[in-house]
Amino acid sequence: MVPYRQVRAVWDDATITVYQAFCPQIADAAVSAGRFVPPFKPERMTWVKPSFLWMMYRSGWGTKPDQERVLAVTMTRAGFDEALSLAALASFDRNVYPDRPTWQQRVKTSPVRVQWDPERSPTGAPLDHRSLQVGLAGWAAQQYVDEWTVTIRDISAQVADLHRQVRADPDNLAGLPVEHPYPLPTASAAAVGAS
Repeated sequence: MVPYRQVRAVWDDATITVYQAFCPQIADAAVSAGRFVPPFKPERMTWVKPSFLWMMYRSGWGTKPDQERVLAVTMTRAGFDEALSLAALASFDRNVYPDRPTWQQRVKTSPVRVQWDPERSPTGAPLDHRSLQVGLAGWAAQQYVDEWTVTIRDISAQVADLHRQVRADPDNLAGLPVEHPYPLPTASAAAVGAS
């Protein structure tokens, strides 16, 4: 059985893959430069998702307006772990914070937001366990742009092919990224309330 709150991702010893979906202008500029450049705005909160299927649910498999281009961003594990260790949950959780004022103070001072939403099946149906979304703002967003991003790949064509495959046969998981439980450091796991 999958733990209720567990980070699952494609990762290796040094990196983790997260997904984002953008309009063509932002995606084209980022892929061309190999890093996030204008019109991407690091001063705005940017959300990264380790779960491929949650990104597919959120972007409608790359069909929603301004989310037509799906990017696979390889980022350093050191950066991902640091971001999570600084995170504030998007909503109060008494299992993570002793009281609401402590949580509110963490939200006020943290450049990272985390929320756990129902993981999704290939058809978009909610599952019983949660998937992690990480919002980076301020200092953390700038680090993501300048230090933590290793490579940016446009996987929009692959996403379209996989979407056709899933519509034809929802049980055919061939070609979907194989995600494994991610070994969160203790401080990061505690900060985000992982199971």
